[in-house]
Amino acid sequence: MHYLPLWRKSAMPRPRPSIIIPTGSGQSTWYYQPYVDAVQKAGGIPRLTSPDLDEEALEALASRMDGLLLAGGGDVDPCLYGQAPHPALGRVDRARDDLELALARLALRRGLPILGICRGIQVLNVATGGTLYQDLPSERPGSLQHGCSQFPADHIAHEVTLEPGSLLARTMGREALPVNSRHHQGVDRLGEGWRAVAHAPDGLVEAMEAPGHPFALGVQWHPESLIGLPEHGLRLFAAFVRACGAP
Repeated sequence: MHYLPLWRKSAMPRPRPSIIIPTGSGQSTWYYQPYVDAVQKAGGIPRLTSPDLDEEALEALASRMDGLLLAGGGDVDPCLYGQAPHPALGRVDRARDDLELALARLALRRGLPILGICRGIQVLNVATGGTLYQDLPSERPGSLQHGCSQFPADHIAHEVTLEPGSLLARTMGREALPVNSRHHQGVDRLGEGWRAVAHAPDGLVEAMEAPGHPFALGVQWHPESLIGLPEHGLRLFAAFVRACGAP
């Protein structure tokens, strides 16, 4: 039997990291295609996961997870952060909430890379005891129009200011970034362990990260829709997938 010399073994390419992307109940996978495409272009293997998992299946999934991507979507159930539903609350999916909260807490505890996008930043905040604005237009009068869903997904809505020296600013290589915007909820009180690292012109938190964690970042905009702009989406996804173990 012939064995490869050690130097040949060490030169073998590492496997592409497995990125878990939880989905909604009964939701078509087409909605997640931009996230799937972005992860693949950045060198990862995206794995869509439905919320219908028992505890044993959840543990098995987590054991094979190199990173967690929390995608955009509907509103988080306000009872999960101690509030009654606002009249403007949109559709909630409690099964998806429960799965994403469980995976977020597990990934934070194990130091696994996490990227939360739009709804995803809100889930990360709630997972650590933070609260949300349930409806920005009514709860923050005078705010920017953040829910720009009448425009194409790559429409630039406003600029965000990044905290100098933050993981996000280092990743993007700049301290101001034009972004798209498709949400009516947002981060209110920060959860434990997070710090705000980007703000909209109206002061709304647009990104947060967890100091001391290898890569835990949430952004309120949609970088998966800006993947064609190298200074935007792909740069962020590439940094995330590298943190997950991509060569």
